[in-house]
Parts: sequence; structure tokens; C-alpha cells
Amino acid sequence: MLKARDMRVLVVEDERRMASLIRQGLEEEAYAVDVVHNGSEVQDWLQAGAYDVVLLDIMLPGLDGVSVCRKLRAEGYTMPVLMLTARDSLTDKVKGLDSGADDYLVKPFAIEELMARLRALGRREGPSKTPELQVGDLVLDTTTKRGRRGQHEFELTAKEYALLETLMRHPNQILTRDQIIEHVWNIDYDAQSKLIEFYIHSLRKKIDAEGDLKLIQTIRGLGYRISADAACGSS
Repeated sequence: MLKARDMRVLVVEDERRMASLIRQGLEEEAYAVDVVHNGSEVQDWLQAGAYDVVLLDIMLPGLDGVSVCRKLRAEGYTMPVLMLTARDSLTDKVKGLDSGADDYLVKPFAIEELMARLRALGRREGPSKTPELQVGDLVLDTTTKRGRRGQHEFELTAKEYALLETLMRHPNQILTRDQIIEHVWNIDYDAQSKLIEFYIHSLRKKIDAEGDLKLIQTIRGLGYRISADAACGSS
């Protein structure tokens, strides 16, 4: 059985207030959470990172939840999918389950019921997962929240960890400022602040010793990425 601290959840919900409340509830229970607001973006996130459960709203822009679920199952994704929807008719429930969903939760719902459904899905046997993320010689332990570069170990603040984990779950991929804000700060971010730059600088001081390959790269006009490929330098 996967424990909450070992589970990574992808929340697909276009209502931003609802998505924020779900994220807050899950993070308070130590789940690792990413949020997507458009059905067309789901596959990109699944290709970039390993998720244990997908919470999938049915009414989505781009591609509706039923279509998303059918597409995922057709392409071989096997993680549990929990449908979230305001539709409570028997026909809608059957349609959602027949698309490949494992469970169905009708809005509005209590966060306690959502947690119980997730615990039930987590009891299903799944592939074993390493608690470590690695890019080059940089290792991030998602259990202890500590990092290691070669023989050098370092501690991380909560935001440093969240930012580094987000980058390391998408190696070689440029993440825009908006993507970083969404997955590290969510709605609690002043767009005029320099918090991203501050934490990138702080991480670099801990990760990049003199002479080491610089792993965290600034891509001017686009965002940031982490890569151990020397050919992928900052631009």
C-alpha cells in the first residue's frame, strides 16, 4: 500500500478555486500534488512525471474528462483515475466508469471523503517507486527532503525543495515562470515579486560548487530547466 507521503497526485480541474482547495487539502495530508486546468495538457504532464493517481474533472476545456480518460487507457496508462464531477445521474456515472475511471465522486464533496477514496485507491498494488529523483550527480530524496550533489549533502527549505522537485521531475524541459508559480506557489504569489529568482539563486549556491557543471539553467525569455547535458547551456 502506498502511503500519502509516497503518492503523487495529478489534479485536473478547471475551476481554480476548487483546484486550490483540493491541492491544499492533499498537501496538508502530505500528498505531492500537481494541478492542470486543461484536459489537453494532461498527457504532457503524465509523460513528464510519474503519478500514482489522477483526479479528473469531467467538464474541462480543451478535452473533456471522459475523453481524457479513454485516451489515457488506450495509450496504456494504468494508474487509478478518480472522476470529479457535478453530474450525479446514473448515466453519467456509468459513462465515466466505462471510460476507464476507477471511482467517481460527485461535487460538492467533503475533503474527508476524497481522502478516503484516495486511501482506497492507494491500497491497490502498483509498481515500486524509488524515493529518489536524480539528474546527473544531483540526487533529491523525496522522503527526507534532502539533496546530495556527489559527496556533498545539503538541506532545503520548504520552498527550495518544492522548486527543486518541480524542476527535477521535468528534466531537460523548460518550465515557464507561470508553470513554476502554479506548481510551487499556486495562487499565493505576487507576479511583481522576484521570489523565483531568489530561490533559483539560493538553490544554485547549494547545488553548484565551483567547477561543477551548472545544472539549473536560465533560458532567457522562456524560463528555467535542470539538465546534466553540457550541450544545454543557459541562453
